[in-house]
Order: sequence, then structure tokens, then C-alpha cells
Amino acid sequence: MQQISLHIPSYDELWYRQKLMADPATMSYNRGYSLPFEGYDKNTGCIAFPPKQWRQWYDRFIGHEPERFYAYVVRLTDGAFIGEVNLHKTPDMAAYEMGIVLESRYRGHGYAAQALKLLLAHAFESLHADAVCNEFEKTRQAAVRAHLAVGFSLYGEHNGLLCLRITRQDYYEKTAHIPTTTD
Repeated sequence: MQQISLHIPSYDELWYRQKLMADPATMSYNRGYSLPFEGYDKNTGCIAFPPKQWRQWYDRFIGHEPERFYAYVVRLTDGAFIGEVNLHKTPDMAAYEMGIVLESRYRGHGYAAQALKLLLAHAFESLHADAVCNEFEKTRQAAVRAHLAVGFSLYGEHNGLLCLRITRQDYYEKTAHIPTTTD
């Protein structure tokens, strides 16, 4: 049984993205890096997202398929926002890069694999992607497990980052038997 869905947020719902980006426990995976984001705090990993930035961000990320897709992860039992997912097409190939952030208190409940599966369904079935890629630190073993569980394969490593990828063919061959829930 599916426990979550994806929801494209309205402008008025960007308060949740602001909350997510300001939570040190949620953003701890970003801590200590030199990231080029305005408002990035290297000590906490948080990225400021004040209301004055919302309109520009919203106009860039929402409603621009097939180049970009962004959605909240919503728990079906109570409608709570529990994270976000995104896809953006790479300019030099037919692949999409993706991202997923689950609020720290919702990690460890199987939501990541479910969210990844929904995101991949959107990428391959709606956007007709040829491949979806993600890169992150090899120390993030829960993320590695979630990606591998939904059909991603490790295809490289550089600068301490694992490169994971799933192709359209892999998606249809490997994921046909993967259940929606992992709990």
C-alpha cells in the first residue's frame, strides 16, 4: 500500500520549503562543504530561503516540465509534508539529475524508497527520461540503500561522491517487481 504521494506546491505552501531548508537536523548532510548557494551556512548545512526569494524561485522551478520538476513528498494518512524531490534535465545529455530531501524526523520509515519510486515513475512515464542520476557522499549509506532498492546502479565515483544512475531500460526491467512500500 502506498503511504505517500507527490504534490506540486502552491506559492503559499513554500513555507514548508523554508522550514525544511532551515532545519539543521534535516540539512546536516550539507554541513561543512563550500557550496555556492546564497544564504548557505557551512556550520549547519542550512540554506536561507526568505519569502523575498520565493517568487523568483517558484517561477523558475514550478511549471517548467520537461526541463524541471519539483514536488513535495506528502504522507497520505494525514496530508503532512515530509520532504521534497526534484528533477532537472542536464544540458549535455538526455539524463535528468535528481534530488531528494526528507525531513529528518521522517527518515528511517521507508519513505525515501517510496518517494524515489514515485519520482522515477514521473521521470520515465511522464517526462520520458532516458536516465536519472544522483550523486552524493558514500558515507550516506541509507541514501545508497534506498537508491539501490529502487533500481539505481553505481556507475562511478569522483571527488568522494558516488554516482548512481538508472536508465529507462533498467527502470522498466528492474522496477516492475518492486513493491511501492518498503516498511
